[in-house]
Amino acid sequence: MRNFLIILFFFTATASFSQSDALAKNYFEQGQFEKSLRIYEKLSAENPYRLDYFMGMVTSQQQLENFDAAEKLLLSKLEDGRRFPQLFVELGFNYSLKNKPELATSNYNKAIEVIAASPSFAYNIGNTFIKYSLLDEAILAYEKAMSISDKMDFNSQLAQIYGEQGKLEKMFESYLNIIEKNLSFKSTAQRYFSLFTTEDPTNEANLLLKKILLQRSQQNPDILYNELLSWLFIQQKEYKKAFIQEKAIYKRIGEDLSGITDLAYIAIADEDYESGRAIVNYIIANSFTPQNRLQGNQILMKMEVKTATPKQFAEVEKQFETLLEEFGNSRETYMLQIDYNHFLAFQYNKKEPAIQNLKKLLQEKLTAYQEARVKMELADILVLNEKFNEALIYYSQIQKKVQSDVLAQEARFKVARTSYFKGDFEWAQVQLDVLKKSTSQLIANDAMQLSLLIRDNSLEDSTQTALKKYARADLLEFQDKNLESIAVLEDLLTNNKGERIEDEALLKQGEIYEKLEKYLKAEANYLKIIEFYNEDILADDAHYRLAKLYEEKLNQPEKAKKQYEEIIFHFADSIFFVEARKKYRTLRGDAIN
Repeated sequence: MRNFLIILFFFTATASFSQSDALAKNYFEQGQFEKSLRIYEKLSAENPYRLDYFMGMVTSQQQLENFDAAEKLLLSKLEDGRRFPQLFVELGFNYSLKNKPELATSNYNKAIEVIAASPSFAYNIGNTFIKYSLLDEAILAYEKAMSISDKMDFNSQLAQIYGEQGKLEKMFESYLNIIEKNLSFKSTAQRYFSLFTTEDPTNEANLLLKKILLQRSQQNPDILYNELLSWLFIQQKEYKKAFIQEKAIYKRIGEDLSGITDLAYIAIADEDYESGRAIVNYIIANSFTPQNRLQGNQILMKMEVKTATPKQFAEVEKQFETLLEEFGNSRETYMLQIDYNHFLAFQYNKKEPAIQNLKKLLQEKLTAYQEARVKMELADILVLNEKFNEALIYYSQIQKKVQSDVLAQEARFKVARTSYFKGDFEWAQVQLDVLKKSTSQLIANDAMQLSLLIRDNSLEDSTQTALKKYARADLLEFQDKNLESIAVLEDLLTNNKGERIEDEALLKQGEIYEKLEKYLKAEANYLKIIEFYNEDILADDAHYRLAKLYEEKLNQPEKAKKQYEEIIFHFADSIFFVEARKKYRTLRGDAIN
């Protein structure tokens, strides 16, 4: 019973202190400093070793401009036998509030002198300096501790301070010191580097980082510096230079081509096909295994497909067939076969052969995941061929086959989209409502967008005539029948005036005009949305697409800047806000950190 009462008293007392602490903080935040002072005085008397309660008294006195009282408290605490050398910093700051800079500096120096005898105090002293933005003093504290003891490492704190001060070279050096001791910090350091570097190779931070990495590489030829130089060149979109670094890494470690393969994908995604081809050819030439050689050829064919003109389609088909003769039409080449049949159906307009090829591939002993991928491509081609019901069967099979994989969610979305193409909007909506909670953010966003389109345009029109036309135009675009899609949208805009879907139709038509390089027609559509629908949900889309059009295609940077500015000042919740602000500042000539 006695033990129970002791435990009960302990918890009651702890709860009481916690409530008083919260109340004191609340009074302090509300500016009621006399009330916070009284509570902190009581808490400190009951807990004389709690420095936070003591500092609550000090800061409350300072807010009340009772600087002498705060000084008296600090001096008393420094003399009571317990070592809190960071209080020299607090005392110095109090003297600065009293406009006594000499006494302030004297106490800051006392704090730093303590580190000479006890470097372990540098953490608290440095943090206290930082609290009052005394960054030079914090640097002195950390550097002194590191010069005395090898066990002290404040490179992370120093790097952050140097970054705040704009001392980029010292910041980079400090982060690199950390990476040398702990390689797992590399990705974190790269995130910090990216706050200061840009795509521009002539940017000051980029030049400094490159210089430091090259110097360190010469002094210590570790592949770490090749990796970081490759990373920097990739940020600058200088893929040939990154390739040189990746080759140097490969020659040092051998066999592992993953870094070079990743670079190939990045270069191709950025449409630098010249660099992409050189990198892929190197992968193929240096592959130790058939799998690596196959992977290299798959990447090469993705590039060939992306850059081929209709006159070259027969040659691309022949290249695919040659590769499949070499590597076989088996489960090992299922991804190459998917790419081949996608090309046949979506670009070469050979849908039936593609369908038959994929059905034949399904007869192989595929894994569940491989089967799902093949069925996904097959179903997509069936939709392209307007065989909707057969496509829906395959999409449903995928959901059952790989229930826990994101492919199942993608298949469900495609069930909804196919139903939407068919004009079965009610069933599409059922599927989309489930997908709004998808673990894949991309699928959830797509589902939300299509769901809003259907719901918003079904309320006032029970016949859903305009929505059916829009869905038809959407399907035609999916089939790459862009001129036909534009014509259907034009019919909608002419014969269904006043419908809610008008702004969606204008935006969709503008996007297709862009694909066809009819930029002035796209501009006219976006301007109509801005003029007549600037309060609606697609207004920020129109501003952003128009800005990019002016910046990237029509070479009118001032007009682009104006559109980005509209997003910044009138669409703060837009998904385009961050990118618009970055683009605006670049066009204005700001230094982007």
